[in-house]
Amino acid sequence: MHTMRQVLTDALALPPIERAELIEELFFSFDRSNRKRLDQLWATEAESRIDAFERGEFAAIPAEEVFSKLNR
Repeated sequence: MHTMRQVLTDALALPPIERAELIEELFFSFDRSNRKRLDQLWATEAESRIDAFERGEFAAIPAEEVFSKLNR
């Protein structure tokens, strides 16, 4: 059986995106009753950000730049 420390060490070796996905899975393993509401809120937020971008309220950052910062 794995200890919490072993699991943590393995998790920290994952790429940043996979660590974020793991955090989300662990977080939502506690209580799924609000999942649908949270998904709805995130969808609304995403649409709001897309609309703001299309109105020129902020500029996009190239994906390569974002991922290079994540991998530091």
